[in-house]
Order: sequence, then C-alpha cells, then structure tokens
Amino acid sequence: MINDVALPSFEKMLMQLVSTPSVSSPSTAWDQSNSQVIAILADWLALLGFEVERMDVPAHPGKQNLIATMGKGPGGLVLAGHTDTVPFDQSKWSSDPFKLDYRDDRLYGLGSCDMKGFFPVILSAVQGFAGADFKQPLIIIATADEESSMSGARALAEAGRPKARCAVIGEPTGLKPIRMHKGMMMECIRLQGRSGHSSNPALGHSALDCMVDVLADLTRFRGELQAQYQNPAFEIAVPTMNFGHIHGGDNPNRICGACELQFDLRPLPGMDIDSLRAMISQRVTPIAQKHQVALEIEHLFGGVPAFETPAESPFVAACERLSGYSSEAVAFATEAPYLQALGMETVVMGPGSIDQAHQPDEFLAIDQVKPAVNILKGLIQQYCINGLVEYDLVAGDHAEGESKGEF
Repeated sequence: MINDVALPSFEKMLMQLVSTPSVSSPSTAWDQSNSQVIAILADWLALLGFEVERMDVPAHPGKQNLIATMGKGPGGLVLAGHTDTVPFDQSKWSSDPFKLDYRDDRLYGLGSCDMKGFFPVILSAVQGFAGADFKQPLIIIATADEESSMSGARALAEAGRPKARCAVIGEPTGLKPIRMHKGMMMECIRLQGRSGHSSNPALGHSALDCMVDVLADLTRFRGELQAQYQNPAFEIAVPTMNFGHIHGGDNPNRICGACELQFDLRPLPGMDIDSLRAMISQRVTPIAQKHQVALEIEHLFGGVPAFETPAESPFVAACERLSGYSSEAVAFATEAPYLQALGMETVVMGPGSIDQAHQPDEFLAIDQVKPAVNILKGLIQQYCINGLVEYDLVAGDHAEGESKGEF
C-alpha cells in the first residue's frame, strides 16, 4: 500500500536530481558514481512504502542499480529509467548545468530531459494511489551507465530480475510509444604494417593502403546489408554504417606503419550483432593477409541489440490508447532489449524530446509533465490496481484526478 506522505514538489525533486552529478563515460576523466542519485530515489520510494533494494553493478565500482517494489504477484508493471547523464561543455550552456533553471515554460538542467525528469513523473503518478490495494506489483528500476556501457541494464538481465508482465522505459519520446528501435555496434579495426622510406614501397607494408581496401569492402558490405534488410517503420528504413574516425601514419614521406578505423553499425530488428561481427571479421581478415599487415578488431563496447515489441501486443495497445499516439520506431538505442530479455512486453515512452538529449541547454518542457503523469497513472491502474492483462481504457480515462507534486 502506498503511504500517504508528502514528497517534495515535482520541481524540487528534479532540482535535487539535477544538482547531483552522475556523468557516465568511457573516459575515466569524466566517469562518476551514480550512487548518490540512487540514494535519493531510494529514500523517496521508501517513504512511499516501497521495498527498496540497491544493487552494486559487478566490476563497476561506484555504480548501482535500484529495484523498488510495491505489491506482489506474477504480473505487474515496471517503470524504468537511467540515472546517469552524458559529459557536458559548460561554456556552451546559458545556465549552470547542475542548477535547475525555470524559464520559457521549460526546466533547464543536465539530465532534465534525458532522463532524470522521468523519476519525478513516476513519483507524482504513484502518489495518486495512496491507500490503494495493489493486486499486481509496481516495480521501479533505476539503472547505471546507460549513456556509456549499459552495464546497469546488462547486470539486471544477467541476474534475471526483476520479473513483471510489462515495462515502460521513460526515455524522451514526446510521450509517443516506441515499440521498435535499431541496435548499436561500435567497432574498431587496427592495422599494423611496417613503415619505411616512401621512395621505395618494397621497404614496408602500408597499413593505409590496406585500409583503403578495407573501407572499400565495408562500403560494399553496407550496400549488401541495405539491399537485404529494410523496415519501412523506420524513418531510415535500412541498417546504417558510419565511418566516424580514421587515423594513420605520421609523415607524407614515410610508408604508413599503422592505421585505425572506428565505425558504428545500427542493425534492424532481426539482425544479430554476433553474426554481423563474424561477417566483418571474415571479410577483413583476407584483406589484411594480402597486404601482409597485422589485424586487430576491437568491440568498443558490448553493443545493444535491436528491439521490437509486436504491434499486436496488448501493452502497446494500452500505451497507444493512453497517450493518444500510434506506436513508432526510432533509430536510437535504449535499455529495452535487456528488459525484454527478462520476458516483459516493453515500450519506450517518456516526456521530452530526444532532440534536447545530449545538447547544451537541455530542457524538459513543462507541458509534457502532467500528460506523462496521467499516462503512468492509467498504466498503474490497469496493470497493478486492477491486475488485469486487458482493461477497457480509452484515451482520456487516465486524465481524471490530480496527483501530488505535479504541475
């Protein structure tokens, strides 16, 4: 049962979360613990009567996940978000990134949109059910390192918890339900040849000449993938491969001894990351052998699988009814595949726009807050209070009543 307690207002909750730094990054110069944000959320949820568990993320010191549960049963609803933010350039901000700034009907601050703002939305929705009997559990998840390694979501999937029927990940989608997204791979190809005086090519083995052939073959591979795989639900209907970084050699009159290429590949649902990596290796290896250079392929991070929840899913239908939007597909990756791997029908849906994410002067528009709260109230009513798989809701049923601490 949710305790009838007074939490801070929506704005004060978001202010506290934004003012608590929790940057995650592959760079140790930027990377920070998220444990203070987890502690704040744990205190608020405990006040409301949730059973709260803080989980250390294995092999990632200072990083924690949170699982907070209200009610018991085999079904129920997960509301999930990540607690970390991306690095930032303060010189490009109009205000302090760690101080919530209210202007132009917007709340500015690092993580306000992506996605610390989702947690006060959850808490505001939950307060509307004080004294209610939960027939199925409501589970709140807060994760670490979504912006870097996804180690928090991976740890949950490896632990096999939590278990529920459905899950919403509150990434900024303008409150549109997202049932599909592309995957994400970031790969690095390193070629080590032998340098020598450029007047005689026989004196060395050019890593750059080899990389020219590697790039040509990867370009052909990209075309082959795009001819084989299309999905019109996506704005860009084909898998993409971006050659984002290349570096090699040290002087025009020296044979290039080493060259490195970094690229990303965004597969569609139905494309397997491990299979793609194997195909890349099979294509590049003989090219390196032909040029007599050493080859190293590094996966710059574990990769995020593509994600799809079927259009006919009852949960997708519920999110569409409550939001008033048809479900869509996006190109950016989220933690959805890891929750789906736990057996949950999963939708990505939250306030704010992805256009504001990772940008200076990141903001959450205030007019997104109350609709977001009401959508979550409708889902909690259907999947936790009523405890039914199907419940006849129409868009607008969720709008009745006000919850504490919201705009």
